[in-house]
Amino acid sequence: MLFVGDDWAEDHHDVEIQDESGRKLAVRRLPEGAAGIGRLHELIGEHLGEADDPGQVVVGIETDRGLWVQALAAAGYQVYGLNPKQVARFKERYVTSGAKSDAADAHALADMVRTERHQLRAMAGDSTQAGAIKVIARAHQTLIWERTRHLLRLRVALREFFPAALDAYTPLGLTGADTLELLIKAPDPVRAARLTGGQITAALKRARRHHAAAKAEQIKTALRMSHLTQPEALNAAYSATVQAIAAVLLTLNEQIGRLEAQVDTHFHQHPDVEIYLSQPGIGEVNGPRILAEFGDDPDRYASAKARKNYAGSSPVTRASGRSRIVLARYVRNDRLADALHSQALSALTGSSGARAYYDKQRTRGASHNSALRQLSNRLVGILHGCLKTATRYDEARAWPQHARAVEPLTA
Repeated sequence: MLFVGDDWAEDHHDVEIQDESGRKLAVRRLPEGAAGIGRLHELIGEHLGEADDPGQVVVGIETDRGLWVQALAAAGYQVYGLNPKQVARFKERYVTSGAKSDAADAHALADMVRTERHQLRAMAGDSTQAGAIKVIARAHQTLIWERTRHLLRLRVALREFFPAALDAYTPLGLTGADTLELLIKAPDPVRAARLTGGQITAALKRARRHHAAAKAEQIKTALRMSHLTQPEALNAAYSATVQAIAAVLLTLNEQIGRLEAQVDTHFHQHPDVEIYLSQPGIGEVNGPRILAEFGDDPDRYASAKARKNYAGSSPVTRASGRSRIVLARYVRNDRLADALHSQALSALTGSSGARAYYDKQRTRGASHNSALRQLSNRLVGILHGCLKTATRYDEARAWPQHARAVEPLTA
């Protein structure tokens, strides 16, 4: 077998090739791109017999994505996308002075996959469909987070100089198309007070609001209420800020809508879509996110416990001597944890078994968040079983000891 350490940078890769005894066979700095990957294949070929399997080549690199990593996997090599924290701890056995070089890093990576690969996780063999869902679902979620950040900035600016706008527009939602249109048109108290009922009604109708005329009258009244004001120079600066943020929010709304359609298209093309959508609490938004973060490699999770550990829903036990404590797991995939929390919360109203399980934890004295985390942990196990057996969710089989006649809560 051959072991390759690949220390990557934006424009080059430092690589070292070792044999099974740890003997250094080759050290090179290769350029990024097709030329570099071609030269790496040549180097490996010089030390790998023609009849040998590419699977005998083990590569360690501190990333699990990108064109270079895809090329390594496509060649048939065993690729380990290593956590930088794990690599940093491993390198401490070589150097305690803090000295560092790219060649030394490549050497450490090659040594790590040669001696410790039984403790490491090889890069998941997810399908291209799952990869596409991951890219688009993450982009969609990121834009939603960006919208929330800009919304908070808008609220702060309005509270500082234009509180009447908060009174007038908050019932509609500050990210609504009509609210943003009116803020761009009249971003300060003076111009907002001059808005006519007809202008406000037209904006509400374009946003398809019900009872537009009545709501427009309420908005007009709120905008003309007396409030404290800022000096003229500050007023001008704040109004320009509000206009800019409102314009960004309009663009974000448009792009979020477009990405949402793409997420839906990719998600419904995946063969496991029906299994995911059959789960309680999983819908068209968090379903793609959960699939994206778990991936669809059937051999990635050896057991339900392994999937729960990756999800971060299972607890962590710390035992030393007579001390033993059980804590929530906070080192986890935050995107996946967020989606699973949403699933557990929604499952309370969609599954009598899930609700009974949650109530049981609460009766035992668990807090709301703790009970919800335990419910999420159970739901991950149920999802794992359904995916392994390629079966849809069944309430009676999922909760044989908890299912009972519980009326679903109303939203």
